[in-house]
Amino acid sequence: MARKLDFLFYPKSVAVIGASHVPGKIGNAIMRSIVANFNGKVYAVNIKGGEIEINGKKFKVYKSIKDVPDEVDVAVIAVPAKFVPDVIDECGEKGVKGAVVISAGFKEAGRVDLEEDLIKRARKWGIRIVGPNCLGVTNLENGFDCNFNPPERQARPKFGPIAFMSQSGAFGAAILDWAARHEVGMSKFISLGNMADLDESDFMLYLKDDPKTKVITAYIEGVKDGKKFFNAARETTRVKPVIILKAGRTEAGAKAAASHTGSLAGSYKIYEAAFEQSGVLSAKSMRQLFNYAKALAMQKPAQGDRVAIVTNGGGAGVIMSDGLLEAGLKLAELSEETREKFKKAIEEGKLPEHMSYKNPIDVIGDAPSSRYELAIRYALEDPNVDVLVVIALFQSPALDEGIVEVMEKVQKYNKPIVFVAPGGEFSEKMARRIEEKGVPVFETVEDGVDAVYALVKYGLYLKDL
Repeated sequence: MARKLDFLFYPKSVAVIGASHVPGKIGNAIMRSIVANFNGKVYAVNIKGGEIEINGKKFKVYKSIKDVPDEVDVAVIAVPAKFVPDVIDECGEKGVKGAVVISAGFKEAGRVDLEEDLIKRARKWGIRIVGPNCLGVTNLENGFDCNFNPPERQARPKFGPIAFMSQSGAFGAAILDWAARHEVGMSKFISLGNMADLDESDFMLYLKDDPKTKVITAYIEGVKDGKKFFNAARETTRVKPVIILKAGRTEAGAKAAASHTGSLAGSYKIYEAAFEQSGVLSAKSMRQLFNYAKALAMQKPAQGDRVAIVTNGGGAGVIMSDGLLEAGLKLAELSEETREKFKKAIEEGKLPEHMSYKNPIDVIGDAPSSRYELAIRYALEDPNVDVLVVIALFQSPALDEGIVEVMEKVQKYNKPIVFVAPGGEFSEKMARRIEEKGVPVFETVEDGVDAVYALVKYGLYLKDL
């Protein structure tokens, strides 16, 4: 599959079939999304013909894609379902490589026959299909975006290393919005829809070889071909992490999934076993999905499961300890050599006498960044430590902004670091600055536990290969 699907994400020319001048219509919204940031050629197609104006630009409307004078790489189709198979034939005659079928009213609405006809015609012409019944695809790198939700209602995230695919268009839209608000960068977004042709396995293999994607994430209700999925997942996780939020974990959820995208959810226990064997990380919530993804996008996987904690708040350290142990991880036992370093630093007055250098390492509430630096260095130098968690309660006036530079410096130890900064506006501001230096920052201790779990779980999977 490799780069064979590049035309869907890096098209030179796009035709919107069902383009409209009427605000609120899907064909109008798609035109607006594409025209906003895409530098390729855009053609409007509607049987009515005429001219439309989108974002201040005027477009001639062709009555058929066959009338477009130039080559067209991708067609985005938003016409009533019953007309789609004929439109695919016209795309075939035109030499279109791929079609994103936004139109609903196929298998999910009981029209299996119509979906089969659509695929039969697409195969005849060698056209690859995304959908039908989907939200579209978005490439944050080059601005190709045929998502029909307007940007004033659904934001687009900045460009970054996480790809996301979703069987639910609405959930996918919510994820994009959430990622934008939390400043999580994304490479590509794919709304899978009914997966009549291209499915989650095809896109997983494509993203495996995508140099712009470091972590692959997905929301799925069911897979189309279990064996194909398992093989694709096993091949992909050897190269980069795959994180999946699987819906339909309960009987009621599975029934809802079947009526939603026509997907057979199957027994969740079977999926869990397949995920475990193929190295896929299973997330239970949207927040956990992105906690895992953010950690793995910004830090290298851990080489073991022994975790050290450095904190200026004893309570936060205790909660983190509980969370890590409940997640099946271990608190690192600091070596005799490390304990001697702490003891000596206390004797020399570099560290306060009443701090604790057991794990968690509590540098206490009046710790400036220099004290943090010493404790962090000692922890990372310890061969018994595989991962470090730094908890900073920025509410303390003693903790100066030098902590940003400290977090940049200590990455030289080449061990994964997770930073936790609970609080409000000031904590968030500091978090963004630390993330700019390459260390992921999480808002709650629970989010931090997720992050550590992902780094350890994926790291141990790679180690066992």
